[in-house]
Amino acid sequence: MLKEFKEFALKGNVVDLAIGVIIGGAFGKIVDSMVGDVIMPIIGAITGGLDFSNKFVLLKSLLGDASAPATYAKAKEVGATLGYGQFLTVTLNFIIIAFVLFLVVKGMNRLKRQEAAAPAAPAEPPRQEVLLEEIRDLLKK
Repeated sequence: MLKEFKEFALKGNVVDLAIGVIIGGAFGKIVDSMVGDVIMPIIGAITGGLDFSNKFVLLKSLLGDASAPATYAKAKEVGATLGYGQFLTVTLNFIIIAFVLFLVVKGMNRLKRQEAAAPAAPAEPPRQEVLLEEIRDLLKK
């Protein structure tokens, strides 16, 4: 049983999948940083200092039970909170990741099409044909 597991775990597909998951996690962190630290501040500057990460609705404040704190993190400590700013940020992350993956797949498909369209080198004729052609040429002489 241990031998079978070792064969399964060390197959190329399993190792490739593990590497893909690790790289995907790192890529996700890069995209999170790009959206949170680059894109959202630019959008905030364009919209007059709007900070999406602190956009929320404290449900208690809707009922008149409490006033809403200044930050989303503090609002979550107070009680049930609808963090629509966080939702917008995560949605933007998804759109960016989906677009980048679309471009990667599109590029790979283009390369595959170019490889398929490239003319293949003519195959060498079998040895018998080469010998027969040589005999024919000798007979012509």
